[in-house]
Amino acid sequence: MQPEAFFLPAKNGQRFCLLHPAHGQTTRGLVLYIHPFAEEMNKTRRMAALQSRALAKAGYAVLQMDLLGCGDSSGDFGDANWQIWVEDIVHACHWLRGHARLPKAELEAAPLWLWGLRAGCLLSVSAAKQLGNACNFLFWQPPPSGKVLLQQFLRLKVAGDMLNGKSKEALETLRRKISNGTPMEVAGYMLSAELAMGLEQAELAPPPVIGGPSRLEWLEIISQENTCASAIGKQKILQWRQSGYGVNSHTVHGPAFWQSSESVDAPALIAATTAALTPPGV
Repeated sequence: MQPEAFFLPAKNGQRFCLLHPAHGQTTRGLVLYIHPFAEEMNKTRRMAALQSRALAKAGYAVLQMDLLGCGDSSGDFGDANWQIWVEDIVHACHWLRGHARLPKAELEAAPLWLWGLRAGCLLSVSAAKQLGNACNFLFWQPPPSGKVLLQQFLRLKVAGDMLNGKSKEALETLRRKISNGTPMEVAGYMLSAELAMGLEQAELAPPPVIGGPSRLEWLEIISQENTCASAIGKQKILQWRQSGYGVNSHTVHGPAFWQSSESVDAPALIAATTAALTPPGV
């Protein structure tokens, strides 16, 4: 089956979407992909597409959506803020459930998965708190917090200014400008103060469990043999388990494709993700 491309009407324009219909006679679940931040989105498009196709073949309906100001959706990156992105995700979840074209009994049995990559993990948590419905989570390379991601992003500006012969600004100075509401260009992206502050405040804290038990499939890529999940990752996983989630942690070997200068694949991650979501014995 070929994915269906369309524009979803939303706040401040339209959002470009790709719907991958589930193969087979039974839809095992609904999956919404939530892309990472800024240039990481472009670097991970191929992996997101490969995984979406793999999940569709395994019986999942998968929706990919470009958030406001990203990809082929309405607006510029500088128009975005964290809350609008969260609203985009909630809107997409409702659309996916309403347009799954499933019998009522099958729709009720098909779990909703929020699949986030990097900053997309943080967005999925923020959206789940406003969704009001039960959902499961699929995390790819989850960051410990938005503050860490923002700091990494601002370092690109510091490095870029140095290469261009401009005076170097300390991270503290950049943060102060953000707190004063000043937008700034970072690596070709106009970053609004609202978006920066929303990212900085985002945490990977588990939302309340709604209804029955919910799952979290946590996947990290490691590049060295005999390397286990990060210490911060272990702390977060424990926090989610203590909050009532059934958590499975996976580490796979492969390249850091979200930061590679060239397009690279991580087939082990695709296989591990598909296996993690596929019911036993299928």
